[in-house]
Amino acid sequence: MPTEPEAIRLDKWLWTARFFKTRKLAAIAVSGGKVHINNQRTKPGKEIKPGTLLSISKDGLRRDITIIALSSQRRSAKEAILLYEESAESLAKRQQQIIEQREQRELYDFSGQDHKPNKKERRLIHRFKQV
Repeated sequence: MPTEPEAIRLDKWLWTARFFKTRKLAAIAVSGGKVHINNQRTKPGKEIKPGTLLSISKDGLRRDITIIALSSQRRSAKEAILLYEESAESLAKRQQQIIEQREQRELYDFSGQDHKPNKKERRLIHRFKQV
């Protein structure tokens, strides 16, 4: 059984902990200022160790987590949850934001079009745009 590393790149850990689907997306998020280590911006190649505090902003939600373990391979979601611990305040705040977003969607149904235009409607749209 391979031993776990003492330190790992931030973008790789975010990928293994299943916060992002690919390492590239994780690196883009870190470079874009969506991930902070100890409340400071960082780079994707930063080496992290257990005990490091991370703030991750994704989809309008923010998570404050503490790294518990490192893994160099991406595993199942059940195992990925064991790599970090989210603070109680962060979890409560995130749950409240999710509830508020759900209520906003129900109040203001911005679903856009109900259907794709058919051939006749497309012709009318093209005629309207040409005039």
